[in-house]
Formats: sequence, structure tokens, C-alpha cells
Amino acid sequence: MNYKFWQRKKDATKKKKTKTREWVDAIVFAVVAATIIRVFFIEAYTIPSGSMERSLLIGDFLFVSKVNYGARIPMTPVAFPFAHHTMPLTTSTKAYWDGVQWKYHRLPGLSEIKRNDVVVFNFPEGDTVAVENQSDSYYNMVRNMGREQVRNNFTIVDRPVDKRENFIKRCIAISGDVISMANGVAVVNGKQEPLKNTGMMPYKIVFKTMDFNYAALDEFKLDLGNSPAIAENTYIVNASPEIADKLKAFDFISSVTLSPDAAGPEQGGVFPHDPNRVWNRDNFGPIKVPAKGWTVKIDSLTMPLYYRAIRTYEGNKVEKKGGVWYINDKVANTYTFKMNYYWMMGDNRHNSADSRYWGFVPEDHIVGKALFIWMSWDSDASFFSKIRWSRLFRGID
Repeated sequence: MNYKFWQRKKDATKKKKTKTREWVDAIVFAVVAATIIRVFFIEAYTIPSGSMERSLLIGDFLFVSKVNYGARIPMTPVAFPFAHHTMPLTTSTKAYWDGVQWKYHRLPGLSEIKRNDVVVFNFPEGDTVAVENQSDSYYNMVRNMGREQVRNNFTIVDRPVDKRENFIKRCIAISGDVISMANGVAVVNGKQEPLKNTGMMPYKIVFKTMDFNYAALDEFKLDLGNSPAIAENTYIVNASPEIADKLKAFDFISSVTLSPDAAGPEQGGVFPHDPNRVWNRDNFGPIKVPAKGWTVKIDSLTMPLYYRAIRTYEGNKVEKKGGVWYINDKVANTYTFKMNYYWMMGDNRHNSADSRYWGFVPEDHIVGKALFIWMSWDSDASFFSKIRWSRLFRGID
């Protein structure tokens, strides 16, 4: 009698998996592995707009690190793999289920966010709502039409924080910094932070004569044809400091000077949309960026700046009754912030929706740090020139 009958015979053949089962197992493993890498380590993004030119160009494909600042634990864990907020090939079908929502948590990272880091984050505009198909052009419309009129022309959709649109900007000021801007130059903690050579601002170019070979300017892509003259032989064009220096060397150009907006109100308004603050995109501040543990005095001067952070981002009930502010139904003279915040701006300063219009970016909106460009595709170029070879595997700084 075999007293080890419960043991499988050595020569017993194992049941082989079918080809279909092998393919299913392989696909499931690949999806799970890729999802873990995408959520916790690194993710690919593409640049859809010109708000970061010429640091980043339309058609640049980036890798964004989740490890540098610490990976954010998914706040909306039930979602379709590899989709952000809508299903592939659709414009409105949700790719997630918001019936389960987790509180914000982040794994330890390699470093904190530093000034001038290029950061990907979830769009913070709109309290608990986001505007569908919103882009940098939205804020150009705001300046021309007014915020409420523009909002009425968009479809409002309610999305969780981690399912809002991804934006990419440069972090100009970190939590605790004091940020301002004067004549188009950012000032952080009293020190000027000039625009990087790859950044764009309007410049006034005065030509000695218009009788010159226009092909000499082709490399700079100044688009004089769509820049109406503001005076005889004088144009306003978008350029970088590096381009401006090169233009000064031409013998047919008299002068090239920075041309920011003059101090004064901007139509549509900039953050905090307070009529008592006559600010615009090139002249504003000073504003202190909230830091975790910082206590701000609550009064008529500070609340326009910090109201939304206190109410929306930090989840408090905020009311004003008879000239007195109440937070969670208690009289409040001060407030201590629970999160760190950041001030983000695009390098293409006059074509960027950024903190100048919607204020601070809270830490729970931060996605990751842009590391390098792995592919760059110029859709307007000829067939053999569509790939920008010089930009491949270029680091981002």
C-alpha cells in the first residue's frame, strides 16, 4: 500500500496552459507592471500648447518622474488603465469611477520642489470643478471677454483632483516665498529672477529700414507678417532674451527692447481678481506663497489672496457675517495652513495660463518633475524634417 498517496507522483504530467490563457496572463502582467511604473515611477507626457516656449515646444514628448517629489498615492483608485479622465476615442465617457476616493498621501521623494523646476501638476482652477477642453487660450479669452462670460461658453465637469487636466509650468516660487513682478521681471524674496534664455516675452524692434532680406530672420520665427506695426518701422514680437541679443547685431535693426505691459489693471483680471489690487500679468504683488504651518492674519487684505486655498484646497467652511470671518462656524482672526503651495508660471509669459490667473498650486495637485525630452515632433515641418533630432533625449532645465 502507498502511504504517501496524497503526494503527487513525480512522473505526473502538469496540465499545460492553453495559448489563450498564456496570452491573457501575459497581457494582465504587462498591464499591471506598466500601471505600477506609470503611477509610482515615471510617465510619458506630451506638450500640447506653446505656454513653455522655447524651453518646451509643441510636439515635445517628455518623461516625468514621480520619484523625485515622491509618488502620489492614487486619489481615484478605480480607473481604466492608461487613460487619464476620459476613455480612449471618446470625449465625455469617464475613465474612472469616483465612488471611491482616497485622501491625499505621498510617498517619500528624493527632494523637495525647488525654484525653477519644471513641474507637471493637475489644473487647480475652478474650486471643485474643471472646465472641459480648457487650455491656455481660455485665459486669453478671459482677458478679452471677462471670466463669467467665458465660463458660460464652456461645459462644466466635476472631476477629482488627480483626474483634472495636466499642466506643465516652471515653479517660480516655493512655499514661504514672497513673489512679485515688476515690468515683466519676476522678483522672489526681493531678488530679481530674470527669464531664462529659452523663455519668451514681447520685444519692441525698431528697424532702420524695411528694405532688407527677410530670410535673415527666418531662424528666429518672429512672424512679422502677423505683427502689425505700432509705429513706422516698429514692431512688437515675441522673442527670448537670447534671440533679442542676436537681433541687435543686425545692421538694419536700430534697437531691441523689452516691452512688458504697463502697470495698471488688466481686462478680465489677474489673481486674486480683487478690484482693490490694480495688477496685471507683468506687474503684480507682493504675494506670500502659503507654507504648511504658516499662520496668516485674516482680514480684508489677506482673504482675497487666501480664501480659495483655505476653503477649497483645505476643505474648510468659510463665511463672512457682519464684517467678521468665520471658519467652520467659529470666529477666525488667523488661519494656519495644512499644506505647502507653489507659484507656477509659463516661460512664454504672454501666452500662458498660470498662477498669475488662478493663484497657488497646492501640494496635493503636484504630479511630478519633468526630466527629459525623448521625442520631439514638428507637425508643421516637411516629411523628412518632422523629427527635431537636436531635441531628442535633451534634459529639461
